[in-house]
Amino acid sequence: MSLDRRKFLSTAGTLAAIAVTPLEELFASKPAFQVPAVFSLKILGTNWGFPGTMDEFCAKAKKAGYDGVELWWPMNTAAQQNMLDALQKHNLEVGFLAGGSDKDPSKHFDQFKAMLDGGAYQKTQKPLYINCHSGRDFFSMDDNGKFIDYTTKVAKETGITICHETHRSRILFAAHVARQYINRYSDLRLTLDISHWCNVHESLLHDQEETVQLALSRTDHVHARVGHTEGPQVNDPRAPEWADTLKRHLEWWDAVVQLKIKSGANKLTILTEFGPPHYLPALPYTQQPVADQWAINEYMMQLLRKRYLR
Repeated sequence: MSLDRRKFLSTAGTLAAIAVTPLEELFASKPAFQVPAVFSLKILGTNWGFPGTMDEFCAKAKKAGYDGVELWWPMNTAAQQNMLDALQKHNLEVGFLAGGSDKDPSKHFDQFKAMLDGGAYQKTQKPLYINCHSGRDFFSMDDNGKFIDYTTKVAKETGITICHETHRSRILFAAHVARQYINRYSDLRLTLDISHWCNVHESLLHDQEETVQLALSRTDHVHARVGHTEGPQVNDPRAPEWADTLKRHLEWWDAVVQLKIKSGANKLTILTEFGPPHYLPALPYTQQPVADQWAINEYMMQLLRKRYLR
């Protein structure tokens, strides 16, 4: 082996060690407020990008220490049974995803309704919540409002927490737009994935504090992915260059936890949702991910437990 190659491998090893070394001070830190001993944090894992079967995914999530998993409600009967069997076998709780895809608002609503009803009214396993990828950013407010009205109806009928995600391309794709819906629909509840808004507004939202605080007050579920001013996902939240960005997200999540405690609620659900390529940057030509998606999500799970639980 040449000297230059040895030097390169040594440098690469050093960089890799930096990338996977937790920021110890941040990892050990606690929020400024007291979290009661009775407060429960349910942390869920995502199968987004997982290459194996549903049973293999649930087994790995259970072994990693997740309380449950977040999954799209399948529209195929066999897939539904396979999913429900795996959840019961591995004793995992679940949050379902529901959404639509058609560009026509009426057809989109029908797709969404079928998926939402499937997850909400099945009798095998009641979900912790249903997270909605609802509507589209180019639908009218009246068309998008039908999704909110319908989920409000289903939530009241079933007692399931149903939230609409702050997600690009969906109803709540931007902070200022979400504010209009929040003001119009008093029963609207949110899944806070604020990484999308960082990307949409090319900022960490210091100039929209009032709107962000309004969104936090409506949040019932959190997607713990760290976005930045030019994208919805940093390449590795453990890397020191993202410390300030991670701290900003922790401020938002702290606020949600504190608001829940003040309201008398004793639990919060959080999904660790760092995704695979191309959310996770990859090297050109080889498409090799620059970091380990599963390891990042486990790190986030441990960080959140350390921060909010005794």
